[in-house]
Amino acid sequence: MTVILHLSDTHFGTEEAPVVAAVQKLVRQERPSAVILSGDITQRARRAQFAAARAFCDSLKVDHLLTLPGNHDIPLYNVAERLFMPYRGYTRAFGRNLEPELEFADVLVIGVNTTRPERHKDGVVSPRQIRRVSDRLRSARREQLRIVVTHQPACVMRAQDEKDRLHGGEEAVQAWSRAGADLVLGGHIHLPYVSDVCARVKGASRALYCIQAGTAFSHRVRHNTPNSVNLIRWTTPAPGEPRSCKVERWDYDLADDRFEMTHPYELKLAE
Repeated sequence: MTVILHLSDTHFGTEEAPVVAAVQKLVRQERPSAVILSGDITQRARRAQFAAARAFCDSLKVDHLLTLPGNHDIPLYNVAERLFMPYRGYTRAFGRNLEPELEFADVLVIGVNTTRPERHKDGVVSPRQIRRVSDRLRSARREQLRIVVTHQPACVMRAQDEKDRLHGGEEAVQAWSRAGADLVLGGHIHLPYVSDVCARVKGASRALYCIQAGTAFSHRVRHNTPNSVNLIRWTTPAPGEPRSCKVERWDYDLADDRFEMTHPYELKLAE
């Protein structure tokens, strides 16, 4: 079994130390093969915040890490840096590849940079990015769980969140569904949920799920939800067996000072 921990919106600079320690404890307990951090790693893209984020990621001691920038990882008040070197702080901490991939024998993870320095917080996925991801998905093997990662949500559950939805998100999930994606991971709105794309988006005919994470350990919790993270568990099915994966939402329990599984899902995947 491959276990992946999905974190988002850590917002270093606003982190709660006990919750950070609880995430580290969860990693020691569940021993994920990989950690995915889907953007808004820092609160204001400052050097010290990126350094703290890098130190945290190193402390997890996982074999594989995939990170993406979020809109908060681009300077807001330093206009010159935002215009001419928007990703300098991010790349200093996490490398120059803004659209990384992870590939194992049984999992393919494709990162998509949906931030745009010219926008304040909105995200965009371009036709070129949609095609690139679709082409990569088509090269995946049946035994691989196929995951796409964005920062802004590609699919939302509530009408009031439409304003924060990824521009081009509907076209993206339509294309990625046809190309073979199983999961699209995101964050940004600090609202955890699992959404059945086929039930919400016309033209998405193959089973696809949007998996949103809340804020992992920032005090900037919203929507009456606690700090939360996701665990994804995948076992390659034997020939003739149906494809399915487990997604678990783990919430921070203040009284017990730990993360506890609160919402388990068994997702039926397409062939």
